[in-house]
Amino acid sequence: MKADHVAEVRARPEVLALLGRDPVMARLIERHGPYRWGVHGVFPALLRAVVGQQVSNAAARAIFGRLAEAVGLAPERLLAAGEEALRSVGVSRAKARAILNLARLEVEGAFAGFTELPDAEVRRRLLAQKGVGPWTVDMVLIFGLGRLDVWPVRDLGLRQKAQGLYGLKDEAELLALGARFVPYRSVAAHYLWAENDLGQGG
Repeated sequence: MKADHVAEVRARPEVLALLGRDPVMARLIERHGPYRWGVHGVFPALLRAVVGQQVSNAAARAIFGRLAEAVGLAPERLLAAGEEALRSVGVSRAKARAILNLARLEVEGAFAGFTELPDAEVRRRLLAQKGVGPWTVDMVLIFGLGRLDVWPVRDLGLRQKAQGLYGLKDEAELLALGARFVPYRSVAAHYLWAENDLGQGG
């Protein structure tokens, strides 16, 4: 596996200017400062996202830390360890099988060239894999490939924070909110997550 931190998305003035037209987002930008996040590559982002499916951020961090310490995060090490080793650190059976399948694909080079693919094709290829759903693909697009126009409507933290700040009633309104921030919806999501983390004290 390549280095865990291979790139970074950094703030651009024109992006901040567009988002700052929205009064709520302008306050978040002022509070949290210029955005930045690490871009880790497809497989590392898949691994983190699968571990994080349907568990709290704290639980995901704990399981991921145990996995890194006990097994390692390189696909070859995951494959050598096997399903039971992954389960021993708190990964469910379904997630363990998904991780091992993705590790095999990484070793085979299946994710090579994804940086050149449009978002829709990345989605098509990843959704074909068992254990990879729309939320996981959104996380890969943002944190694995650094794509700037992803609106992860299935993310609970984003939904809750957007609902609280904007008074949204349903998913249609959440989609409409995202439309305000095209083509930088990932950045808007970043600020909603930052605010959500602040509210959780971490």
